[in-house]
Amino acid sequence: MKLDATVRSAFEKAFPGEDFGFVRVTPATDPKFGDYQCNDALKIAKRLGMPPREVAAKVAANIDPSLKAEVAGPGFLNLTVSAAWLAAALADLAAKPGCGIPQNGAGKRVVIDYSSPNAAKQMHIGHIRSTVIGGALDRIFRALGYEVIADNHLGDWGTQFGILIKGYRECLSDDERANLTVAALEKCYVLSAAKAKADETWKDACRAELVKLQQGDADNLALWKRFIDISIGEFERMYAKLGVKFDTYRGESYYNDVMPGVVARLQEMGLAVESEGALVVNLEAEKLGVAIVRKSDGGYNYTTSDLACVKTRVEEYVPERIIYVTDARQQLHFKQWFSIAAKMGYTDVKLVHVPFGLMSYQGKAISTREGNLIRLDDLLTEAKRRALEIVQDRGGDEKLAEQIGYGAVKYSDLSHDPATDIDFSWDKALALEGNSGPYLQYAYARVCSLMAKAGADASGPSGGTFAVETPSEKRLALQLLEFPGAVVRAAEAYKPSVLADYLFQTAQLYSSFYQNSPILKSEAAVREARLGLCALFGRILRTGLNLLGIETPQHI
Repeated sequence: MKLDATVRSAFEKAFPGEDFGFVRVTPATDPKFGDYQCNDALKIAKRLGMPPREVAAKVAANIDPSLKAEVAGPGFLNLTVSAAWLAAALADLAAKPGCGIPQNGAGKRVVIDYSSPNAAKQMHIGHIRSTVIGGALDRIFRALGYEVIADNHLGDWGTQFGILIKGYRECLSDDERANLTVAALEKCYVLSAAKAKADETWKDACRAELVKLQQGDADNLALWKRFIDISIGEFERMYAKLGVKFDTYRGESYYNDVMPGVVARLQEMGLAVESEGALVVNLEAEKLGVAIVRKSDGGYNYTTSDLACVKTRVEEYVPERIIYVTDARQQLHFKQWFSIAAKMGYTDVKLVHVPFGLMSYQGKAISTREGNLIRLDDLLTEAKRRALEIVQDRGGDEKLAEQIGYGAVKYSDLSHDPATDIDFSWDKALALEGNSGPYLQYAYARVCSLMAKAGADASGPSGGTFAVETPSEKRLALQLLEFPGAVVRAAEAYKPSVLADYLFQTAQLYSSFYQNSPILKSEAAVREARLGLCALFGRILRTGLNLLGIETPQHI
């Protein structure tokens, strides 16, 4: 932020030779304290051997004349910007590509692991959170200049495939096998699993099919590959609706050959020891219990797979960080294997777990037992149907209904802190008022309509000059300048909700400005300045919503 550099310069002039790289300016918590605040005089006072207020006073005396600086409390520095400074800052932001989003990640690579459905099963409402949160983080990090590898770590190996292969051969019709779908695969799995539970002979046959697959039997491998290809095709159909793309689909099977070496290394390092026939890593000293890395039957588990996965990713990509977006119920698992990875020497890569809470549907827990495990395809179809009822009266078509409906579903999730449990409600998701996707899309459409009447384009670069005179103009202008910082904070916190909150607050301030400030009927200079503010708001809203994966139709 330009203001950071200005205040940092004042610190440097007041106290030459000191390092003030840590100095930051934040928006004032209350307008009575000015427009911005800097509390860093308190941090440096002890080192300088001076009272904080005296430090702040010296900095204030060296501040740029375009700023009004006042010392408050124990040493806070309150800053008020001039109309000229604000106009110049707006013009500077408007001239920057990407609405000023800083390229903090230039030259850095990050892997984001998200969505991760199980092969041979249809995606359901429970998959929405990882997919849309991960997708938003993917876009946010790319916007910040990072090279992102988006990886879908599919559940594509394990005992379920023995059950599935047996069911495919004996529970499906010839036509179902010839025209195989994920729905048919799911059906045969359910039938085969039920038989395995009731019939020991069937269960043994399923195990035999699994062993053949694990040993490389050509027929079973061919079937397995067909199941995976069909599954990915269905997943990609759903991802296309959600605007999500992956660079790689590397399931658990991809790391099969790596896991024995990982376990051997753990043994060589003295980290893995035998316990009741299994190999475990004792993490009791860290209060993380015991992590099994090889089961007593010789099989591997998720801990082993994830360690093999991080080994492969570090060697292939050399990432600055790897981000995992998964259910909050897996937090102990991630703490355990993150600890083991650090002991193995993977300390140059930052491992981040982004846990998300449970989703309920209109007040009811989502579960197979409750019978409300809604397919994701059905959820999006219903979103489109309901949105069409809203937009038809406005002359909208099915394409617009998709944009509104799908955006509503995504925003209803992304507007919440990922760690919180959420309850999906159609009324809240599709509301045209309040903190909802349609409200923000409508706000953008209104700007487009206004700019069209003025003969301008809300999605293009903001031109002309800015002038900020009224309180509502100033509040909106100060908020617009915070957009780059909001994107950075969303990435640093791994919370798209930070950006969603910013966009909602900005739209509210724009609404207040629009109601209190005549635009098209103002005299020429005022009209031009206010249109510039509207255009910049439109660009920022569009850019922010696109980072969340939400489309911005120009007409609603």
